[in-house]
Amino acid sequence: MNIKKHIPNFITLLNLFCGCLAVIFAVKNQLEIAAFFVFLGIFFDFFDGLAARLLKVQSEFGLQLDSLADMITSGVVPGIVMYQLFNRALGIHEKVNDGHSWSDTWHWFENEVHLLPLVGLFVTLASAYRLAKFNIDENQTSSFIGLPTPANTLLIMSFPLILAYQVDPTIDAIILNKWFLLVITALSCYLLNANIPLFALKFKNWSFKDNMVKYIFIIASALLLVFLHFLAIPIIIILYVLISLIKK
Repeated sequence: MNIKKHIPNFITLLNLFCGCLAVIFAVKNQLEIAAFFVFLGIFFDFFDGLAARLLKVQSEFGLQLDSLADMITSGVVPGIVMYQLFNRALGIHEKVNDGHSWSDTWHWFENEVHLLPLVGLFVTLASAYRLAKFNIDENQTSSFIGLPTPANTLLIMSFPLILAYQVDPTIDAIILNKWFLLVITALSCYLLNANIPLFALKFKNWSFKDNMVKYIFIIASALLLVFLHFLAIPIIIILYVLISLIKK
């Protein structure tokens, strides 16, 4: 058995495992822990493709497995997180249903599940649509069309981290405003599937001349993270889109 060809798939499964753990913590409204596992999953997501290219074992199976893993880590999780942020913005506290019958469950659903937070799950739907398009689109081998799901997930996961670790009443009031969350949800769904070419952080060589835009973006992102911490993440995503548009 050729073990080498299974190494990238194993890394992809680590991404999926982290995504499953993130789902558990996101459902429990422990969003900071969910963010940790999402970031770890995205780390594995970056390296599975790199490993496949380095080992020269890229395959259609690996591509499909990668998308399935991304659907959990960068699709289901950010949708749940948006749902929980809407709940926080509206002052809604989730209650656990202790009933043991379908009537009890439906009574709990009618009284405890509010409609507006469900809008956050549109991010999951838009992510699924984007991943399905990506798998059959042959024009996204060296660049992206629309915001990649991991980048969109980083944007959404930054909000609970900003709330937890960069306490500022003004910023908190902005993030936990239902209109702000509605705009972010709509913008997220649009960018995921917009016909906007965005550069990919893939290096064919290490020449500064050939990769100037990528190096500038990486250096700027590092500086922003040093000085602004989690608040830098939304700015980096905006910078990524703007640089791509300027580059085009």
